[in-house]
Amino acid sequence: MTRVRTAMAVVLLVLLTAPVYAQDHRMPLYPGVPPNAKATTVTETTEDRGFKWVTRVQVPAIDVYLPTKRYATGQAVIICPGGGYSGLAYDYEGTDVARLLSATGIAGIVLKYRLPSPDSSVEPHRTPLLDAQRAMRLVRARAADWQIDPARIGIMGFSAGGHLAATLGTQFDAGDPAAVDPVDRERSRPDFMVLMYPVISLVDAAVHTGSRRMLLGDPPDPALVARYSAELQVKHDTPPTFIVHADNDTGVPVENALLMYRALRQHKIPAELHVLSAGGHGFGLALNNPHVGSWPRALVLWLQTLNAPRPLTK
Repeated sequence: MTRVRTAMAVVLLVLLTAPVYAQDHRMPLYPGVPPNAKATTVTETTEDRGFKWVTRVQVPAIDVYLPTKRYATGQAVIICPGGGYSGLAYDYEGTDVARLLSATGIAGIVLKYRLPSPDSSVEPHRTPLLDAQRAMRLVRARAADWQIDPARIGIMGFSAGGHLAATLGTQFDAGDPAAVDPVDRERSRPDFMVLMYPVISLVDAAVHTGSRRMLLGDPPDPALVARYSAELQVKHDTPPTFIVHADNDTGVPVENALLMYRALRQHKIPAELHVLSAGGHGFGLALNNPHVGSWPRALVLWLQTLNAPRPLTK
């Protein structure tokens, strides 16, 4: 408990020193042309909207923020920033969160995933999930190099990034043992999920129409609506899940979190749900609101319940 309080107390200092706190590793997900890509003249763009807004990603990659080896717990979290499948709030819901996690002994890994654009994808709806699956495989393949336990790697996502995280947590595979690329031999199942004000259902009652339109087009194929409604895809092997949502979220209704929690309970999957009375949509770390911003401490405590931290080095 003391360690958690100390780590949370220094997070502001960590974030304030962000300009000189660079990632430990940055690497592309694929050695060549990504799967499901098609030739395009589209190029990646970055805007300053008070946060770093990345669009038109063509070369998916990960930014890896490792904790001090002395305090490393062996856990790692791959983070999917949100943005309605039209962009990525890359620092606000990505690198800032990775720095926080690394300050508590957990490797934070930000996924810059491709967005489902018909201009650059053969089948747009497949592209984000392919990148999330590859990211999980890649981190597992590099786990020993980064002092990470390959059985303690989770996926985290915000808003539409939460939808991507939930999709990975309900649609994964065991890897291809015959693959030429050793990374593709690794399993893509996350060991846990962290869903932050997530888009979950693409069914009309709770849907975030913008995310559904960007992912599936308009009108969407009903079969794909069911396939990408995560609450309908929960199974006995869905990983343990931590969910945070604000009751007054008018962007992505809290019913999304409730539907996912109910599905997890029905399948006896360990889950923890925090419904905050305030916060709205897209509160991120909520550093200016002690109430809403209390969720990171709850998350770290929950992660400790999954497996007692055990440093991998002396």
